[in-house]
Amino acid sequence: MISAVGASVLILLLCVALGSVYIPPPSDIISIIGHKVFHFELSEHIKPASVSIVWNIRLPRTLLAFLAGGALSVSGAVMQSVMRNPLASSYTLGVSSGASLGASLVIFYGAALPIAANFSLPVMGFIFGLGTIVLALALSQKLDVQMQNYTIILVGMVFSLFVSAITTLMSALSHEHIQRLVLWQMGSFAMKDWSVVWILTPIAVIGTLYVMHYHRELDMMTFGEDQAMTMGVNLKTVKRLLLLTAAALTGSAIAFCGVIGFVDLVVPHVVRKLFGAPHRYVIPMSAVFGGAFMGICDLLARTVAPSSELPVGAVTAIIGAPFFAYIFFVGRK
Repeated sequence: MISAVGASVLILLLCVALGSVYIPPPSDIISIIGHKVFHFELSEHIKPASVSIVWNIRLPRTLLAFLAGGALSVSGAVMQSVMRNPLASSYTLGVSSGASLGASLVIFYGAALPIAANFSLPVMGFIFGLGTIVLALALSQKLDVQMQNYTIILVGMVFSLFVSAITTLMSALSHEHIQRLVLWQMGSFAMKDWSVVWILTPIAVIGTLYVMHYHRELDMMTFGEDQAMTMGVNLKTVKRLLLLTAAALTGSAIAFCGVIGFVDLVVPHVVRKLFGAPHRYVIPMSAVFGGAFMGICDLLARTVAPSSELPVGAVTAIIGAPFFAYIFFVGRK
């Protein structure tokens, strides 16, 4: 675990160093961070332009990618364990569809918050994304008092399709703004500053720690709902809390960065292959691996094509799909 954390730190330094302007040694990056945070004296050979690039552009973007990747991966690990489905994710229950609907209201019709209007798009995306899964869980409980997994998944899929249809109709009626919505749905960390990092950091950290508090219950739930209940797990309450927390982690990430898929599906499986099934390892390592993986994908998105920036969501799928296949099928007997 320590080596994995150390490797993630090196990946973050690499993501900050590489770009259209190369910041040579990692010691310069550490020196710049120390100068800005602790007011240490800066080396004379470090140019002011390098300080501005590292502190104002590269570092907040890299940290945001790490936080978003970690939040999505933890959410995926929780969903897969609670639903006992290797393909389960917050997107399955309609979080991304709901967030897209909230973003559409802002982009197409100019819906804005009376306070902090600049954050109308992420806040509306978060509210609608979380609201979709709240409604799905409420309807699931009405239809099935026990809230069995297949009921939640089916209701979530119905909500997802219904909300997606509304967004499609809005797009068809608002041609002039459709490109902005499409770009948002592709996912990007461009043009993000420290304000976004400060908002997402407590959400990601608190959400991950809250999920860690239920690591024993998650271990029990992987054996089945009946077995978990016989072991003393208050299944309905714990399931609802964990699903809402996972949805909040996903909703907060996509609200600021757009819809980025595949990370929450792949990373938890890779972590379980490397560290085993206990969630006291799966949850924190999913956060670490997911953040590092997202950092690498963002680095490729902004460096592969020098004249333009690729959608991060496309990069995660292109890299993640073959890697996922390799982990699961190569050398498997």
